[in-house]
Amino acid sequence: MTEPLLAISGLSRSFLRGGRRFDAVAGADLIVGRGETLALVGPSGSGKSTLARMVLRLIEPDRGTIRFEGTDLLALGGRSLRAARARLQMVFQDPHSAFNPRATVGRVLADPLRIHRIAGRAERAYAIAALLDRVGLPSDFARRPIHEMSGGQRQRVAIARALATKPALIVLDEAVSALDVATRRQILALLIDIQERDRTAYLFVTHDLAAVRMIAHRIAVMDAGAIVETGPARQVVTEPRSPTAQALVAAAPRLAVPAEEETVP
Repeated sequence: MTEPLLAISGLSRSFLRGGRRFDAVAGADLIVGRGETLALVGPSGSGKSTLARMVLRLIEPDRGTIRFEGTDLLALGGRSLRAARARLQMVFQDPHSAFNPRATVGRVLADPLRIHRIAGRAERAYAIAALLDRVGLPSDFARRPIHEMSGGQRQRVAIARALATKPALIVLDEAVSALDVATRRQILALLIDIQERDRTAYLFVTHDLAAVRMIAHRIAVMDAGAIVETGPARQVVTEPRSPTAQALVAAAPRLAVPAEEETVP
């Protein structure tokens, strides 16, 4: 049996709030296969973003294991962790806050190429132009300041930055929720195209089941820090078993998507 790209077991993290400790994530188990999109859905405060940040080790878990490409991610440090992070990238909900607003697009894309020694100084302009082309932006955007770009354009730059290191997995934390409907569909179509060409896997964190139906192969439903349901995307959307999934489906009128527009088998 092929080992999954990402395997999470018993992952837990608690925080203090108002002098009392609560479990943000409680014993979560997840797997993501190579070239697969797993949507992690749930209501606000369910622990989705905390779990996503633990995968990147932006937040350290209290207990549990994270294996990525067959390696114990929690055992890595220093140079080994930086090397693993080149294969494991993240796109946030608001790329504007993740970027220096005074930076140019070229500077944003040059940083991972320099930090991970992917392209030398003489090669960077070509590499940046190729990344912009990959996400549907013209090469002259490299000279544009981030603050002059629309939300959809900034998100394309964020995706290009993630792609710079040729990751096996991209964690997308509410990456399309701040966009208008038309732009959201364009970004989702871009992500699908990238996946088909590069076999990139996604952990797609969202509360929007309409987006999930377009992009996900499987769904994991989270509530109160626990995974309460997992299954194929179509099955979870059409026959939700857990009360949490049922409530999410009931609250999503946009799920009436024509069959010919569905991308998930």
